Amino acid sequence: MKIAVAADKAGFDLKETIKAYLENKGYEVLDLTQTPAEDFVDSSAAVAKAVLDHTAQRGIMFDEYGLGSAMASNKIHGMVTANVTEENTARMTTLHNGAKAIAIGAGIVGPKLAEALVDAYLSVEYAGGRHQIRLDMLEKLY
Repeated sequence: MKIAVAADKAGFDLKETIKAYLENKGYEVLDLTQTPAEDFVDSSAAVAKAVLDHTAQRGIMFDEYGLGSAMASNKIHGMVTANVTEENTARMTTLHNGAKAIAIGAGIVGPKLAEALVDAYLSVEYAGGRHQIRLDMLEKLY
């Protein structure tokens, strides 16, 4: 599985840590910010684009609090990104909400918790079924 990652200045160090963690676990990592993006809007949009055009199967965004990246990427039609700070949400947002990416706040989440969040996020696939109704409703919103 190819994972797109990107970060602004505040999330860059954590992105680098998680990038190495993913590579050590055998994932292919597409690093969209070899140097920190000027703003989380740029880094999160890059991840969203990579996921939506199928350059990567999943995405992980990093900034100070995670919320900015999630909000920015969710403005892009077709994108579903969740700001995650604990493992159950990282898992369930993928399983029930079809999250295509997660956003992690480096000012809130340390390296070990970030690893656990990434593991939970990548451990499941979207369940579909009855949950697809919500995604269809979201797609109709503007």
